[in-house]
Amino acid sequence: MRVKFGCFFIAFLTSLFSFCYAQTGSSVIRGNVLIQNNQAAEAATVILLNLPDSSVVMSALVNYKGAYQFLNAPAGTYTILATRLGYKKAYSPTYTVKTNQTLIVPNIQLTAISNELKEVSIVGKTPYVEVRPGKMIINPAASIIADGQSVLDILRQSPGVRVDNGDNISVSGRQEALILIDGKATNLSGADLAALLKSTQGSNVDRMEIITGGSPRYDAAAGGIVNIVMKKGKNIGTNGTFTASTGYGKYYKANTGIAFNNRTDHYNIFGSYNLSAYKTFKNFDTDRKITYQGVQSSYNTMYRSVYENLTNNFRLGTDFFLSARQTIGFLVSGNLNGTDYQKDNTLTIYNQGIKDSTIKAHSDLDRDIHNFSYNLNYSGKLDSTGRTLSANVTYTTNNRHSDEYITNNFFNGAGNIYRDPLLLENLSPTKMSNFSALLDYSSPLPKGAKFEAGLKFSSTKTDNNLIFGPKVGNVYTVDTIFSNYFIYTERIGAGYVNYSGKFGKLDLNAGVRGEYTSSDGNSVTQGNNTKRNYFNLFPTILLNYHYNDKNDYALTFTRGVSRPIYDKLNPFLYFIDLYNYQAGNAYLRPVYANTLSLTHTYNQEINTKLYAILATGASFPFYAQDDATKVILNTDVNLGRVHTIGINITAPIKFNTWWTSSYDVDASYQRYIADPQYGDFDRSTGDLIVNTVQSFNISSVLGAEVAGHYETPTLYGINQFKANYYVEAGVSMQLWNKLGKLSLVANDIFNTNRDRSSTKYQNLDRYTVDRREYRVVTLSFSYRFGKTSVKGAARHRTGSEEEQKRMNGVN
Repeated sequence: MRVKFGCFFIAFLTSLFSFCYAQTGSSVIRGNVLIQNNQAAEAATVILLNLPDSSVVMSALVNYKGAYQFLNAPAGTYTILATRLGYKKAYSPTYTVKTNQTLIVPNIQLTAISNELKEVSIVGKTPYVEVRPGKMIINPAASIIADGQSVLDILRQSPGVRVDNGDNISVSGRQEALILIDGKATNLSGADLAALLKSTQGSNVDRMEIITGGSPRYDAAAGGIVNIVMKKGKNIGTNGTFTASTGYGKYYKANTGIAFNNRTDHYNIFGSYNLSAYKTFKNFDTDRKITYQGVQSSYNTMYRSVYENLTNNFRLGTDFFLSARQTIGFLVSGNLNGTDYQKDNTLTIYNQGIKDSTIKAHSDLDRDIHNFSYNLNYSGKLDSTGRTLSANVTYTTNNRHSDEYITNNFFNGAGNIYRDPLLLENLSPTKMSNFSALLDYSSPLPKGAKFEAGLKFSSTKTDNNLIFGPKVGNVYTVDTIFSNYFIYTERIGAGYVNYSGKFGKLDLNAGVRGEYTSSDGNSVTQGNNTKRNYFNLFPTILLNYHYNDKNDYALTFTRGVSRPIYDKLNPFLYFIDLYNYQAGNAYLRPVYANTLSLTHTYNQEINTKLYAILATGASFPFYAQDDATKVILNTDVNLGRVHTIGINITAPIKFNTWWTSSYDVDASYQRYIADPQYGDFDRSTGDLIVNTVQSFNISSVLGAEVAGHYETPTLYGINQFKANYYVEAGVSMQLWNKLGKLSLVANDIFNTNRDRSSTKYQNLDRYTVDRREYRVVTLSFSYRFGKTSVKGAARHRTGSEEEQKRMNGVN
């Protein structure tokens, strides 16, 4: 039945392709919208108004070139209204359009509202947060603190984004978000993605798009989409940006990089290189209480890790303009990451409150990760009506080796050694590869509507080996209980259709994506195979009602899936200490989330959103404890369902010409219901998250900011968390006619940012404190050289974003 449905779905796509190919336009209106210095007014909105009643005929967004077009415009008399946040509205002269006419409208110039503030304001300053239907845009350049921070730190303070202490990023429902950079795969996830985002300076970022209204063009991400768009210019020529930062908390931090872009009439070459080096720590304390046969025991663990990281990441690409309508490009990117860990774990055991023994474990871990991605892309306009076709082929490799040698020393209650040390070897090499092919088609329809469709195929293979065992004599042996060899293959075929159109004041964007997944998890050592084949549809709908110039309403529904990170599927038994283990789960299933939201936007600034999320098969860490042996096993399971309802309010407040602020408040109610096999677990919790940024314009070149974060106590799975809060501040100075910038930023000033949680479920009674090095003072510098207005490299979607997000998922 699923095969028949899939065939029908592809046939349906083919029919729609054929239908749209036959569509032709009548009249076309084209033009450009510019801001100061004749720069493109990217993302401005243009509205075609019918005269004399000024009724709305159709609307469009201005692209990165500053261009817009209205296709299939009926004959009539019109004026064009152009708007952009932070700028005055502007109207074109009146034009009369005839049937089958192509009208080229002279440039529309927008003037920054802030010009009226004279000396105390920054001309044309972009707001930190912009609200659009289905998404929110974060502009790091508008934040002083962001200039001195990494991309990961900026996401941590961004409204609508959650970054936990494990550096996992989510947008809605705590499911992992799909992370894109310029619409392309990062090739990393988990700790490796965090390392990349930490090594990328916020001063190199143009904007971050927090997409919750989704599009079927992207993989169906249950946790939303974060698209990080790097800075680029606008016209012919060469430019670049140099950045450098140095910081210190308990240990050193350093980062430097360069990005460049050179464009001619025939080709465009672009690239970047970034080097990051830092030393940091992680402290993790656990207090576990066990009662067995009338004896109460306490297993208290103090984990201390200090590690040094050196990361090189680069990207180099070129676009060849075969003609005015045809472009072919190639992009290669890589990330070379090396980390040396020094781990010390002290486990102290108490029985009836009396110290019984202590086990001290020390290990040296050497981990290297080499990730390379190769992308070939094509984009073209098929004819003058606006039909387009784009294609991408991407191949990604990811090789990791991790060598760890552990020494366990045993002491009795008096502190004397009572047995010989236990020496252990832990080797876990991994190889991953992914091939993805993507085809996208777009065609205009009558009355300004548009049809989109596309196909995707993805094939992933991971080859994982775990070699673990004690040293006997002078030779390390293999423990068959822990050692394992696991091969995982996955193939995904997908197709989508999407329609967008305007009906008076109502904008409609609706589509559906179908994904067929075939996977095989082969545990060679255990002789077990876990095979799955399934097909799912993921509808997306966005209704936006433009009530008037001040008020917009949007209704959004999305359905998404979050597939497990590849490493979490490995059925390996990982050693943490002699009483604490972690295991993968080959039976871990995808998580499905349905999200419904109603949003009101006032004056393109104040955003109020009501939302409801239902996640089924929700995946959380789960702990199984054996009271007799005192051993605890941690593994991810599909715990059950999560129901979430909430309200989110984002609002800027301007106190005067030198003091502005922004507030983001998210209040939600969550209910966790476990499946029967995980016991009687049905708990509810409230959650309130408040973020605020206070900005001060001290002079035309000097500014300051103070930011704060607070989250109330809340529940996550079976873990109850205490409140979390921190404060950060920064000051910056513009240099050399604003081509350079110097920033000093202090993060987590009061050293309060940490996770504190307790777990009391079934026979488990545990309390933990997870603390990282967040209190850091950073001095950063950036300088823009070359032409200040250079058209950027074409942004291509490689199609392998979801698979690469799931690679290297070990935290």
